[in-house]
Amino acid sequence: MGALDDRVAVITGAGRGLGREHALLFAAEGAKVVVNDLGGAPDGSGSDATPAQQVVNEIRAAGGVAVASPDDITTAGGANALIQQAIDEFGALHVLVNNAGILRDRMIVNMTDGEWDDVIRVHLRGHFMPLRAAAQYWRAQAKAGNAALRPSVINTSSTSGLFNNPGQVNYGSAKSGIATMTIIAQRELDRYGVKVNAICPAARTRLTLATPGISDAILHAPDEGFDVMDPANVSPFVAYLATADCPIKGRVFFVAGGDISLFQPFAIIDSISKDGKWTVEELATEAARLADVPFDLGQPRL
Repeated sequence: MGALDDRVAVITGAGRGLGREHALLFAAEGAKVVVNDLGGAPDGSGSDATPAQQVVNEIRAAGGVAVASPDDITTAGGANALIQQAIDEFGALHVLVNNAGILRDRMIVNMTDGEWDDVIRVHLRGHFMPLRAAAQYWRAQAKAGNAALRPSVINTSSTSGLFNNPGQVNYGSAKSGIATMTIIAQRELDRYGVKVNAICPAARTRLTLATPGISDAILHAPDEGFDVMDPANVSPFVAYLATADCPIKGRVFFVAGGDISLFQPFAIIDSISKDGKWTVEELATEAARLADVPFDLGQPRL
């Protein structure tokens, strides 16, 4: 018996890296998996159906069940086709893992319109489109009285957004948006029995290897002992969030090696107030101290 027996899962960006590890583990735990990947380069250029099909072949060789999808999930048509493929192939949809992404790093003063637009499109729009298509299906099922699905969504945010990383204003902005999307989606979809969570993974992938300021420990696997940056370390928590009985919803987590940490969303930590409207002169006296309020981000050291 597997933890995901009979659950149908769509995983985007599953041809390589984290998505591949998710797909392999989901299948090993009994899920029927739609492996979606456009097969482009790390910067999003090009396409190749081979990576997704190779993952499907691995799953089938191990006795699992999977099909490949080359759909472009940044388009409404592609996202709708992906969700419909899962329903047509396996009769239902229980889990959506949004994982696809690209990088086009640049400092703000040098970033082109295309570098901004493409990263926002693939990450933020590429999360929204499959989420909307899946949510429409789950809403229809809930209204039809089908309470057995117990759907799960796992989105992929990043510490590059929540903790910030210079040189990645496009990527970080998209990833922060995904974290917020997760919390809002939970509030909207809770009535249909959907659980929506997000992870901020730290792992050695094609994208992280191209991240500015990356440490040597991330670049190279150790000769022996536990490899903290192995992407396979992240997948068990994603699989757990996808289980029918998982109680967690509306949360964002940092996942690295053997560590799982819960984020607290934006919170007011200090304030000034008065009865009535402030003047600029009063604010110059009273508000200036807010510049010195320390932020305890709890940022991990990898």
